[in-house]
Amino acid sequence: MKRQMLCFLFLLFFVTSSYSQLTQNFYQHICPNVESIVRSAVTNKFQQTFTTAPATLRLFLHDCFVRGCDASVFLSNENAEREHHDDLSLAGDGFDTVIKAKAAVDSNPSCRNKVSCADILALATRDVIALTGGPSYKVELGRRDGRISTKKSVQHKLPHADFNLDQLNTMFASHALSQTDMIALSGAHTLGFSHCDQFSKRIHSKAGIDRTLNRQYALQLKKTCPVNVDPGTVMNLDTTTPNIFDNAYYKNLQQGKGLLTSDQVLFIDARSRPTVNLFASNNNAFNQAFVTAITKLGRVGVLTGLEGEIRRDCSQVN
Repeated sequence: MKRQMLCFLFLLFFVTSSYSQLTQNFYQHICPNVESIVRSAVTNKFQQTFTTAPATLRLFLHDCFVRGCDASVFLSNENAEREHHDDLSLAGDGFDTVIKAKAAVDSNPSCRNKVSCADILALATRDVIALTGGPSYKVELGRRDGRISTKKSVQHKLPHADFNLDQLNTMFASHALSQTDMIALSGAHTLGFSHCDQFSKRIHSKAGIDRTLNRQYALQLKKTCPVNVDPGTVMNLDTTTPNIFDNAYYKNLQQGKGLLTSDQVLFIDARSRPTVNLFASNNNAFNQAFVTAITKLGRVGVLTGLEGEIRRDCSQVN
């Protein structure tokens, strides 16, 4: 028991000491205009294509969940994270957003090669949320970029469309994220879309349509995603306001219109339903919980101090 307690205290100290080095004003004397530079680049990209928003937000979660928030998902080689099948659906607009923001930052002589790709991704994520009507918030900065990225490291690290509540809680808890954090971060599905193969079993099973699905909604899904549908066909995750960051996602769950099993289970399971109901009835409560959760997510596995590096090219180690 004493050894277990010592191991727990060591782990707690290690995790706390890593993210405690993150500060909101980290670049105050290094690149004081970094936030406005990134925001301008992200806004320009967003004005070109809305996909910028959900793609960047999803990229942040995928990066942080695998090796921590170290921009390892950007590294490009035949064995890199982004080549794993769980990452192949990451939209190119997310990568392009950070690459353009990085170029804008490095075009400033006082900032060149001083701001990490990991921090730029964290800032860009905040900015796309605000651009779509969601909350703005202070971003903790000081992350360094990782030098390692492998397909193997992605295995069993990302939530899947068919996860139940226990599986979701276990995965998020491994990153010190609570059930409330998980439900709030799931609200990111107020933006973006999913490919038909991620929910086809719910509408084309031999047992019939998933009974937890709203019947009219299910028939709509079958029409858009018939058997042998083009694999590129997608459905919005939020059926009502897919381009606005709001609490409509939770209202949809109350009506049986959660696109993925892992969405609808949040309302079906009695343990998580009260939180869904709270967020559905109170957009401010959702926004506050989301900011808390995404701030905690941004601390996962960070490299700070002399760890890692500041990549000159986000896709390659120096």
